Amino acid sequence: MSVPGSAVSLGLDRCEPERDRDGVLEELRADPGTRVVVVRGDALAVRDAALWRVPATSVDGAEWAFLGRDPAGTALLVAVVDAEAQPPAGSSWAPLRIVGGELSEADADIAATAVSLARWLVDAAFCPNCGTHADLAQAGWSRHCPSCGRIHFPRTDPAVIVAIEDESGEHLLLGANAAWPQGRYSCFAGFVEAGESLESAVAREVYEEAGVLVRAVRYRGSQPWPYPRSLMLGFRAVADPARAAHADGEEIAEVRWFTRAQIGAALDGAGEVTLPGPSSIAHRLIVEWLGTPA
Repeated sequence: MSVPGSAVSLGLDRCEPERDRDGVLEELRADPGTRVVVVRGDALAVRDAALWRVPATSVDGAEWAFLGRDPAGTALLVAVVDAEAQPPAGSSWAPLRIVGGELSEADADIAATAVSLARWLVDAAFCPNCGTHADLAQAGWSRHCPSCGRIHFPRTDPAVIVAIEDESGEHLLLGANAAWPQGRYSCFAGFVEAGESLESAVAREVYEEAGVLVRAVRYRGSQPWPYPRSLMLGFRAVADPARAAHADGEEIAEVRWFTRAQIGAALDGAGEVTLPGPSSIAHRLIVEWLGTPA
């Protein structure tokens, strides 16, 4: 999660000008120094809580794209394999949402980019305008339709997620999604609608899902989240005490105010409440709230 005021890591140089060089993918695939991140669905090849990078020549039958270069200047490709593919030797498959919290900051950045681009390569093979199979361009970062001439790029959908506290700062409001197992709670979230500001989206989502009005909405950071192609924008806000919280009864089955002690216990794995895992921005918003003096 990127945090306002903190230094922004550039662990992955995306090398945008290099994408336009003719034959760059073929050149990099033939280079023995190039390394490849292998993706199957939303799972990555990992070993010992790190991305397992393999030579390009060791992967067959994949969709390819140029991710960029690591801090040492090594070229990184993503190879998207089919659902039946076995992981490269010495590694295992791990979904991003599971392994993301264990990766280093640099690996997490690469992993999120790889999965996001990989899903687009698979899901957007055909031109949405005319249905023709579109050709890859810009080393996998765009597609060109040979029939109607349209150029298509990976899509990113903004979504807001917010940690709601009461006026005292001693209680945190979380919700249980109707599709989740019993006892699992998280922050409130939803997609930004057309013509809507981020702050308005926060207020609308919280009102729709929990029935409360909010104030003091403040941005806390962002996280790429390729489920399916989101950019999660994290906020904190204060609930207006004039309205009691209540679940919408459809998407949200239950809302509940938690004390600091209850949140601390849940983060330690004690009790019956389950909170989001460390790979998610929701986890980081909750941890930040717990560490903020009331």
